[in-house]
Amino acid sequence: MKLGGPKIVIPTVLLMAAAAAWIVLDQLQEKPGTGSSGPAKRPVPVEVAQVTHGPISLKRTFSGELEALAEFVVAPKVSGRVERIFVNIADLVERGQVVAELDNDEYIQAVAQAQADLAVARANLFEAKSALEIAGREFERTESLVKRGIASDSEYDAARQDQRAKQAQLNVAAAQVTKAESALETANIRLGYTKVTAGWTGGDDYRIVAERYVDEGQTVAANAPLLLIDDLDPIVGVVFVTERDYARLKPGQIVMLTTDAYPGEEFTGRIVRIAPVFQKTTRQARIEMTIDNPQHRLKPGMFIRATVVLNRVPEATIVPEQALTIRNEKTGVFIVSDDGSSVSWREVSVGIREGDRVQVDGQGLAGRVVTLGQQMVSDGSPITIPADLPETAADRGKAGS
Repeated sequence: MKLGGPKIVIPTVLLMAAAAAWIVLDQLQEKPGTGSSGPAKRPVPVEVAQVTHGPISLKRTFSGELEALAEFVVAPKVSGRVERIFVNIADLVERGQVVAELDNDEYIQAVAQAQADLAVARANLFEAKSALEIAGREFERTESLVKRGIASDSEYDAARQDQRAKQAQLNVAAAQVTKAESALETANIRLGYTKVTAGWTGGDDYRIVAERYVDEGQTVAANAPLLLIDDLDPIVGVVFVTERDYARLKPGQIVMLTTDAYPGEEFTGRIVRIAPVFQKTTRQARIEMTIDNPQHRLKPGMFIRATVVLNRVPEATIVPEQALTIRNEKTGVFIVSDDGSSVSWREVSVGIREGDRVQVDGQGLAGRVVTLGQQMVSDGSPITIPADLPETAADRGKAGS
């Protein structure tokens, strides 16, 4: 019978008082000089509970905290003054959404300058093409005159050299156009960077703003963080375990979690990752689990308690933990006889402990066991079960059924 509660305080006290009285009477009976062996030994008052059968589980509860599944830091690729921030803490953000704008006057001017440089380069290219065409026609004319013997070889060489120079100038002009086009593209890209977007990759298309680091009007450097955006569904629970429990954990195991934010409520998670190494400082390994969090009730940083079923026996012999007794460095229990008048010692091996319930294996484990008063009995000792103790009648009924 399980102890606890105000209703059994008085019966327990009465039982202890009866036990004390029994010890005194027993000692009086054994005083020498009586001339006989004395009357039979008095029954010991004890408290008992029923041996049960059923499932029992080995559970471990680990402390840890919640972390975001993924974090994305929004940072501008260019420096500038923050003109506007369009989102704040707890706002929902869509992938690719513009979340902030920087002052872009300088970058607009850079684009205009690049456009002007490109126009000049294209004009130079047009001029170079025209010069090459003229040089080409001059070379052809000189070549024709040489064949007719009117022009000299030196004039021919000069015309050919001039044509080659004009071709080189054309190539340079074309390269300058390419360079100016690239500079314009770069200027446009940098201008686009003044619109800061939340462009994460992978995961869901929507996340939530977890932190905001700057305010409008502040000047920020390139790559300075503006916002922290988290993916909270699912959310990740992290605990650390010792070597004793490490080997019993595996990916896919179900975990029941509780947190102080929602007392009395349980959340279901699943182990997804187990660290292959132990931390040198703590000698513990990191265990990660995912928990569905569609309403974002669970937040990163919350303290959690994660309970994992490490082993489960579907059909076990179970006794209260108070029934376990040590005799001659061996663990056992005292089994009450069918008529409730005596006890028998049974050695047991202890298995899973679940709360105040213990799995035991041994011979003759049936009926009732002594849970209070074991220190005053031995194998075969007579006992008495006080009739005023709660559940005594029920226990006897179970024993006789």
